This record gives sequence, structure tokens and C-alpha cells, in this order.
Amino acid sequence: MRYWLMKSEPSDCSIDDLAAMPNQTVAWYGVRNYQARNFMRDMMKVGDLAFFYHSSCPRPGIAGIVCVASPPYPDATQFDEKSRFFDPKSSQEEPRWHNVDVRLVEKTPFVDLATLKEQETLAGMRVLQKANRLSITPVDAEEWRTITTRLMAPKKQP
Repeated sequence: MRYWLMKSEPSDCSIDDLAAMPNQTVAWYGVRNYQARNFMRDMMKVGDLAFFYHSSCPRPGIAGIVCVASPPYPDATQFDEKSRFFDPKSSQEEPRWHNVDVRLVEKTPFVDLATLKEQETLAGMRVLQKANRLSITPVDAEEWRTITTRLMAPKKQP
């Protein structure tokens, strides 16, 4: 199993939007970066886990955990001329863009970007690197453990 971080703008699809969807599942559409597309198309497997990350908002950060719920398939938005994700160079026979479905595992305590940056053990995490704008990035097992056990763990009452 692999781990990932998947960014979504909450104005497009937030963790709460996902929780309200049928089967708490959504197609991860609109990826238009080849490296992010390749991660999704070539490396993601059903059952992989990912942090659901709110981006391009006043307080970016991890809002929950999702699992990959389908193999990759062509992103329908690339063929829709009315979509902002339309790609005139893509065809049904040779689609350029793919997506996977993701299903909500849990809404977690919110871990904001500032908190992630404070953790020395996360210094190499791709989302924290300067100029990283990828919407999908791998997360290594140690980064996953640090976030899920230290940063998402419930705070003990005094």
C-alpha cells in the first residue's frame, strides 16, 4: 500500500462535501499536471490511503483521510467543452487525463500547514517544499505515521 496527499480547493470539494456525497465517494477530476496525473494513473492502487488536503484557501491543511476506491479511468471533464478542464487535444481514443475515485475514510482533526512545517521529521515532505504546486504527491510511511499518530491524535485532557 502507498500513501498520498491529494489537494482539493474547499470551494470546489471540501471534506464536508465529500462526507455528504453518495457513498462518500468522488471522482478526483481536473488534474492537469503530467507528474500528478502519472502518480494517479500509474502508481495509485485501490486501497491506497491519502490525506485530503484543503488548498488555495485562507487556512490550508489536512482535513481528513480518503482511500483510493477505483482504478484510474479517463477524466470526463477533458471532453466537456463547457468545463474549465476541457482539453481540445484529448480524444476518447487517446485520453490525456485520468482520475480515480476516492472514498472518505474519516474526517480528522484539522492539521494546518503551519503545524506541518513545525515538525522536523516532515522537513522532506513534498507538500512543504518550496515551489511545490503538485495536487497529488506521495507521502512516505514515516511521514504518514508522524501525522496520524502525533498530529491527529486526540489531545489528552489535563
